[in-house]
Amino acid sequence: MKALVAYYSATGNTEKLARAIYEGIEQVEKEILDIKDAKDVEDADVVFCGFPVQSHSVPGKAEAFIKSIPEGKKLAFFATHGSLRGGQLAIEAFYYATSLASRGTVLGTFGCRGKVKSSIIDALMKKAEHRSWAIESQGAMGHPNESDFEDARAWAKAMIAKGRAS
Repeated sequence: MKALVAYYSATGNTEKLARAIYEGIEQVEKEILDIKDAKDVEDADVVFCGFPVQSHSVPGKAEAFIKSIPEGKKLAFFATHGSLRGGQLAIEAFYYATSLASRGTVLGTFGCRGKVKSSIIDALMKKAEHRSWAIESQGAMGHPNESDFEDARAWAKAMIAKGRAS
């Protein structure tokens, strides 16, 4: 069995999470690559695909990568976001990612908070319709952290086990 951890990271949060997921994958051949370098996923039995949630969706670079994954692949999505863990905005992004991967089998998803750039928070604080999210995202400072990484490693193990069983 072979696993590929492919990620797009705009600020470094998702890359840190990708590295924790990579560490959690054991007893299989594995590779970790930035999405821009992950051209051939044919050999991977399980593709872990990570991205930062942007505007409660999947960034264009990650969207293009997901659409390029060959039919029949087993996928596991992970993301960082400024929302609370399990929040609606991240869930919407995972739903969209899953719809893009309709030719494959999605084994599961994992999301955790990630620090949001201060400039983004400042800009959103000036817009009444985005102010509550901007306030919520301030709580993501210091994330992802070791607790998030521990959860990510455990999730990666579970996805490999699920990939073997299916």
